[in-house]
Amino acid sequence: MSDTPAVLLEAGLVVDGSGGPSWPGDVLLQGDRILALGDGLRTRLPAGLDIADVDVVDCRGKVIAPGFIDAHTHDDAIVLRDPLCLPKVSQGITTVVTGNCGISLAPYRTPQSKPPLTLLGADSFKHATMAEYRAAVDAVQPALNVAALVGHTTLRFAAMEALDRPADGDELARMETLLDDCMASGAHGMSSGLFYEEAFAAPAEEVTALARVVARHGGVYATHLRSEMQQIIEALHEAGDTAFSAGVPLVISHHKCAGPANWGRTKETLPLIEALSQRQEIAMDVYPYVAGSTVLREDLVDGVIDVLLTWSDPHPEMTGRLISDIAREWGTTEQEACLRLKPGGACYFQMQEEDVERVIAHPLTMIGSDGLPHDRHPHPRLWGAFPRVFARYWRQRKLFTLEQAVHKMTGMTARNLRIADRGLLRVGTMADVVVFDPETITDTATYDKPHGVSVGVERVFVNGVLAYRGGEGEAKVLARAGRMLTRGR
Repeated sequence: MSDTPAVLLEAGLVVDGSGGPSWPGDVLLQGDRILALGDGLRTRLPAGLDIADVDVVDCRGKVIAPGFIDAHTHDDAIVLRDPLCLPKVSQGITTVVTGNCGISLAPYRTPQSKPPLTLLGADSFKHATMAEYRAAVDAVQPALNVAALVGHTTLRFAAMEALDRPADGDELARMETLLDDCMASGAHGMSSGLFYEEAFAAPAEEVTALARVVARHGGVYATHLRSEMQQIIEALHEAGDTAFSAGVPLVISHHKCAGPANWGRTKETLPLIEALSQRQEIAMDVYPYVAGSTVLREDLVDGVIDVLLTWSDPHPEMTGRLISDIAREWGTTEQEACLRLKPGGACYFQMQEEDVERVIAHPLTMIGSDGLPHDRHPHPRLWGAFPRVFARYWRQRKLFTLEQAVHKMTGMTARNLRIADRGLLRVGTMADVVVFDPETITDTATYDKPHGVSVGVERVFVNGVLAYRGGEGEAKVLARAGRMLTRGR
């Protein structure tokens, strides 16, 4: 038994992450593990423990749940640059899944003149292997855990001189070798971002070959579909067939039907995903907002939807403004303004609320923030996605039960992403735990003021250490006890 003082979370509503019924009771932590679960534990502590030596936390009126797992992040570099990770820990998040949309920091061995996209910060790419990235994470010890995917686009940059074509045989072999090494170093799987220019030329056969490497290691394949707009059905079939052929579980990233012409089409996509789930293991992640956010692309600036600038290198003074207003001020079209603002990023108000609700309520859906921490004026999902699910979609819209909401953030995600010993409150599992007020938990971040600490998250334990304390006074990260996680361990 560890010499670390035990913590008794007493008299709360225990929501264990399984999706099953909650129950009133206690959770006892010691070291980095859950030592006991039950009711009235102070009167029947395990041998060797005395209540005088236990830190007792009164959790009456509060929920005790597993720490939330953010299924979809671009936190690869920010966990190194800002290891306090306040935007995430303050939401109750104890593990982030990095390397999404085909972009990971490792393995970066590029013959290219620039790194893949700018979502992770252009000067962040310096880790030639997953082992190097793991060592960097371990050296800074962030406030939360990191589970890494390997980006298909990063592999392409490492192996190819030109990205506007499929990989040839030698290039594909180099990518397979790099991916095999990353998986052997504990990566949880591979992601792709076929929507983006750097990967769009990759045929399904290229991705399938790499997914077979992932399958040999027992990992998963997550994909930003080739299209989330008019060709979304074809893109879903491609993703499903790729994963099925490779024998690897599939995660559909931030599922949406984007653009006004596609609103309502979740009535088509969700039945298709359900049909695919009858032949293969499949899941989705979603963020609880009608706006997406990515780099500036003139094809997404259609003059119909609102587009909010999140950053611009040539015109940083325009950050936080609508591109329609900028175009009016400059006397140009919105697409011309977009070109003048590039490189940059934006929030695109491209979804319909009814579609978001259908996806978020679906039993195959887990929660991911998809936040972009390097944006100057980020999408509010970076700071508020998880509390917003409780406030808007559980309390207000009543789309699911409290137990189902927690399951979408914990047990389901741990299972789908192959994150062992987390996501459930069980004796012997890792002590990643969040205590929150179910009546007040709410996001405060908005599109106008995106840097807002959520309300109602009171305590967050990471590997048994009190990492964050909310409630009265200033919210604060108290300790950095996170780890780089290894697939299946």
